[in-house]
Amino acid sequence: MGERILVVEDEARIASFISRSLRHEGYQVEVAPDGETALEKAFSDPPDLIILDVMLPDINGLEVCKQLRLSGSDEPVLMLTAKDAIPDRVAGLDAGADDYLVKPFAFDELMARIRALLRRTAPPDADDLLQFADLQLDPATRQARRGEREIELTAKEYDVLELFMRHPRQVLTRDIIYDRIWGYDFGGESNIIEVYVRYLRAKLETEGEMRLIHTLRGVGYVLREE
Repeated sequence: MGERILVVEDEARIASFISRSLRHEGYQVEVAPDGETALEKAFSDPPDLIILDVMLPDINGLEVCKQLRLSGSDEPVLMLTAKDAIPDRVAGLDAGADDYLVKPFAFDELMARIRALLRRTAPPDADDLLQFADLQLDPATRQARRGEREIELTAKEYDVLELFMRHPRQVLTRDIIYDRIWGYDFGGESNIIEVYVRYLRAKLETEGEMRLIHTLRGVGYVLREE
């Protein structure tokens, strides 16, 4: 049974397109045409993810998101808006949204964002301890160790390292890393992957340990021993 998604959209044509397409992808979908209905549905039977339009006829999407977060709801929220100004994006994230997508959007990008958000909130397998060389990750606690040394990682650093740990000795291209970690393409000029690899190397090799994350120029990265 696919994950349950609540689509909050007052434009019937858009709501129909999103819900029909999501069902085709195997998700269970409910639709709410306004903010009040969305809150009722979310509180009575919390979904796995909410797609929330900002411009709604009664309570706007920002207020809906704020009320969800104030009530303790922690399901991921992907906000949709026709506005592309940075202050509007910031307002959505400040209201508690997890991601932001500007209309019009490609359905493939919507799906990538949804997959990324659902992966991020999927419960870890408590027995799924990841080990490579002397590096160990515990997905249940999101703790990292190298030998006897504990390593403090930010949430995104952990996500990147976990991706490598789940695919040891496998070359991961930039496109794969973008999709699996951020859920969409930052564009060819972004150096965000290089930045996070540099952060991880600094933390993993702080006591002179052997390098584990290697760069394959023009290809990507690989977790391997020398």
